[in-house]
Formats: sequence, structure tokens, C-alpha cells
Amino acid sequence: MRIRITTALPLAFGLAACIPSVDRPRMPDAPPPTSHTPPPNDRPGTPDEVTQLPAPRPAWEARPVAADAQDVAEQSYVVRSGDSLRRIADRTGAGSEAIARANGLAPPFTIYAGQRLRIPGGRYHQVRSGETGIAIARAYGVQWSRIVAANDLVEPYILRTGQRVLIPGDTQSTSYAERAAAFRLDIDDIITGGEPALAVNQAPAKAVATPRRVLPTTAVVEPPKVAPGRFVWPVDGQIVSRFGAGASGERNNGVKIAVPIDTPIKATADGTVAYVGDGIAALGGLVIVRHGENWTSVYGHASKLLVQRGQAVKKGQTIALSGDTGFADRPELHFELRKGRAPVDPTTELPRR
Repeated sequence: MRIRITTALPLAFGLAACIPSVDRPRMPDAPPPTSHTPPPNDRPGTPDEVTQLPAPRPAWEARPVAADAQDVAEQSYVVRSGDSLRRIADRTGAGSEAIARANGLAPPFTIYAGQRLRIPGGRYHQVRSGETGIAIARAYGVQWSRIVAANDLVEPYILRTGQRVLIPGDTQSTSYAERAAAFRLDIDDIITGGEPALAVNQAPAKAVATPRRVLPTTAVVEPPKVAPGRFVWPVDGQIVSRFGAGASGERNNGVKIAVPIDTPIKATADGTVAYVGDGIAALGGLVIVRHGENWTSVYGHASKLLVQRGQAVKKGQTIALSGDTGFADRPELHFELRKGRAPVDPTTELPRR
């Protein structure tokens, strides 16, 4: 079954019928997007064709990463007059954050001449402009969650240009395609590793009011600061799969709600769109919205996507139309709420019905 997903802009509805089918753009030598959830045996695999209006590729596809991490040996370093942690990091090749952790240094990271510091060994990748955590993880064939843990990264998980991140695991002499094939994209990756690195003195971009203005792929979108308040149901329908472990043992990080095709999907609260696309095969057409206080909402299996990354949306605003894309069993909405990285049962946060 071919899946067709349309990213719709208000000024372009009349042109949609004139746009031909096109092959989905992919990075050279890169494998097709993969999912953290295997397809059921009675469903076809990931679609290889998508019809959509022109829209920027995700930052992790638009800005590939060269796997040129520097191997740093475990060593000690005697602080010189005028040294800072970043200067020591430049001299040794290790990450300044890793040096601080290894020596129990807390902000403002005061050091003094003659002090002996332990330099933790490992593979360190220096982040370049526009690189994302996802692209870094894909380049090395390592799950982004492992890099997050190895570097003790915290909210909002935005890297900075020039930062050195520790790459866990053994050095593998493999091709980019093989390393990329070892990477599996999931919701947590997009939430924690989807934003491009922030350059020195660069301010995050403000959310835009309409999809007419599309932020560039390299823009770091400022996260919402206002509390989301009370969440509302994104659609009105029957819950056909509940939060938690299912009968087959697979875990559902949200709920699935059966609705007719092309039912309007509403934003559950005010927020900023963090992702629009179909990069997770199991979920098909997908919108991810960030809210204040580290809340995130996820909307999958959509047939049409009506917003753009970086767009501010209001509670109850239509952001997509429902469908049966991805590995849906029927026309339905896959809906998640997350607090930080942790999935939360949406029914505990939504009004009782």
C-alpha cells in the first residue's frame, strides 16, 4: 500500500493537485528511515514514495556529520596560568564537560595554576555548525540515548558549536551506510537530539505565527516557556489501544484513538511545532509539539500535515488530518504526552469522558 502524506500550506491548497509524485529526498548513501517498532507481519513495509509540498528536510538529514572523532588517551594535566576548561579541552582533545565531571568541578568551574586534573579518555566528536544529536549518532552507528547518557546531557539537550561530545562504544571501521543502518530513529531522539547546534552568541529563533514562513533547517527553535495548562483531547473517538504493555508484550507509549479518515487533529495545548514528517515508519504522518514545562505531545498516523516546524500553535488548533499511515491497524490517531523524556499516560492528564 502506498502512503501519501501532504504537508499543506494555506496559500497552496489550490496547487496541491498539480504537484506530481516525487521520490522522498534522502541523504546520499543513506538508508531509508527506520522505526523502533517492527511492522506487523500482515502490513507492507515502509512506503518508498511521498507526495508533499516543498518543505525543508529535517536538520539531521540536511546537515550530515563526518565521523572524525579524536581518540584521547586517559592522562593527567597540570593547569597553567591563564588556563580555562575550554582551553584545556582544546589542548587535550577531550570535552570540557567531561573534564569537569571527572574532577568534580561545579559551575563556575574554577581552576588554579598547578592543579592536577584527570583527563578522561575516549572518542570525542567536535560539534560543527548545524549538526544535530541525531546526525552525530547516525554517523557513528550509536544510539543517541547512549550519547546522552555518556555525556550526562540534560534539558533542553541543545548542543553548542565547538562542544566535544564523548562517543561511547568501540571504534568500528565500517561505511557510513552500515553505521547509519545501525541507528534507529524514535520519538525520544527527535525530542532530545533533533535541534541543530547553537553557535556562540546565537540566539534561538522565535516561533512563527503561520506556516507561510518556514524557518531554515539550521534555526534552533526557542522552546515554549509558558505552562501548557489543562490539556484537551486531540480528537473525539474510541480508545482502541491503551497506554502501557499490550497483550503481545509490546509497549504503547501513548493511546490509539479510532476516528474516520480526515478527522481534524487538534493541538492538545499551546506550543511550538518541533517536528513534521514521516521519518518514523511505524507512525506514518507525524507531528510533535513542544509545550512549556518540558511537556511534549505526539500525533501519529496522519494523512495530511497542516503545520511547519517552528510554528506556534494554539490549544484546539487543527494541526493535521487523521489517517491510516504507517503501521496503523485502522484509521486512527496515535497520541502521546511526555514529561521530559518520560512517556505519561495521556488519560491521566486529559479531561474525563
